[in-house]
Amino acid sequence: MRQPCLLIFLLVGSFFGQAQPRPASKPNIVLVYADDLGYGDLGCYGATKVATPNIDRLARGGLRFTRAHATSATCTPSRYALLTGEYPWRRKGTNIAPGDAAAIIEPGRTTLPAVLQKAGYQTGVVGKWHLGLGPPGGPDWNGEITKGPNDIGFDYSFLMPATGDRVPCVFVENHRVVALDPNDPIRVSFGEPVGNEPTGKDHPELLKMKPSHGHDNTIINGISRIGSMSGGKAARWTDEDLADVLTGKAIDFMDKHRSTPFFLYLSTHDIHVPRVPHQRFAGKSGLGPRGDVILQLDWTVGEILKALDRLGLTGNTLVVLSSDNGAVIDDGYQDGAVEKLSGHTPSGPLRGGKYSAFEGGTRVPLLVRWPGRVKPGVTDALVSQIDLLASLAKLTGRAVPAGQAPDSRDQLSAWLGETKTGRDHVVEHAVSGTLSVVKGFWKYIEPSQGVKINKNTNTETGADAQPQLYDLATDWAERQNVAAAHSDKIRELAALLQEVRKGIVAAK
Repeated sequence: MRQPCLLIFLLVGSFFGQAQPRPASKPNIVLVYADDLGYGDLGCYGATKVATPNIDRLARGGLRFTRAHATSATCTPSRYALLTGEYPWRRKGTNIAPGDAAAIIEPGRTTLPAVLQKAGYQTGVVGKWHLGLGPPGGPDWNGEITKGPNDIGFDYSFLMPATGDRVPCVFVENHRVVALDPNDPIRVSFGEPVGNEPTGKDHPELLKMKPSHGHDNTIINGISRIGSMSGGKAARWTDEDLADVLTGKAIDFMDKHRSTPFFLYLSTHDIHVPRVPHQRFAGKSGLGPRGDVILQLDWTVGEILKALDRLGLTGNTLVVLSSDNGAVIDDGYQDGAVEKLSGHTPSGPLRGGKYSAFEGGTRVPLLVRWPGRVKPGVTDALVSQIDLLASLAKLTGRAVPAGQAPDSRDQLSAWLGETKTGRDHVVEHAVSGTLSVVKGFWKYIEPSQGVKINKNTNTETGADAQPQLYDLATDWAERQNVAAAHSDKIRELAALLQEVRKGIVAAK
């Protein structure tokens, strides 16, 4: 008679000894933040000239947003807002950062990873950083690199310090440059040249990809960059391997923390310039290197989804995919992107693109998948990436300290598809500093000076000395400025923008 009792005891003991399912309020969170991915670059958003089956699979299993916005029409400010919950135009030094910039986000700030870290998450960032490192004067590339992601809430970091087209072209893991030979120290400058390595300007015959504008300083891996660099030869990356390395590090992080809640911020290099795909993708899209790296981005997403399936984590993982700004075609290199569009429309039906005050600057793809919690479908809820901090704080039961993340609001219900109401209004920020506000389906662009066409990227900037008003319900492409017929709406939205600028009004 002892054996049945012993068996029951062993079964009960085994049950309680196993890791129990985590509460639904603490799912794993994977944020895939693509670079320069346009509204029309994905199959699930209408692209027909390039295939994105893995991202489309993510869309079918989740919620696809048609009115989601990055805060800014370029990289550094959007990333700053995403992580801090503060509009970047409120703070100096949040413009496009040079590769040797000091840390823009100071330790002690409330950040998205810090909120989740306090909620019991293991937090990791892999990929593009572009928010500066180190104290004033910039980081010590040859020693311990302080004031980085590990000091503002990330437990682990594996970074491209800035962008693929800026030096230094090395990886930083936690506080140090990876594979650095101390006998070959790194020097970096965005002023006077350092060292004697050839530049694209002086030696174009050494280039495998030539610049179209700028990007003609130190040559690394056959590509000239912005800025001057010497040393660190053993530590330099190979562009063709970037996606493989970053994807591998992201999967390693998930594998290591499979038994605890984790937050992974995977900030891809694709589809930013220089567009140098791995040979598996080179020439496969028919749209040139820009199309090829869209295929590469899709592969990365597919590998992340496969890893979640393999680890048995799919059902309890919230996956978010978006972009830091809209599309740009020629952004500094002669890669055939313009000539090989073949009818592809990177911004879809939207006007403008990266750098612009028009919708193509900040209206970006946004996909949210959480099986069993987020009902698959499409929503036109008006949302902004600036609200991710407060929304995930709500999800994980954390309060945002008073005075911190001042512009982030709890919009969790909209992000999870439980309501289609979304934000009362969204503020958009162009690289020129021009601000716009969308309320409902009305969009107001404040008067501003400047060129109307960026001659380098051939992008409409949205700059105009006169106020602009568009009815986005009927005019997605912002072709009909109806300001003259709606002076009352102009006054209303101009006043709202001023109140936001002064911090008087909070978005609902």
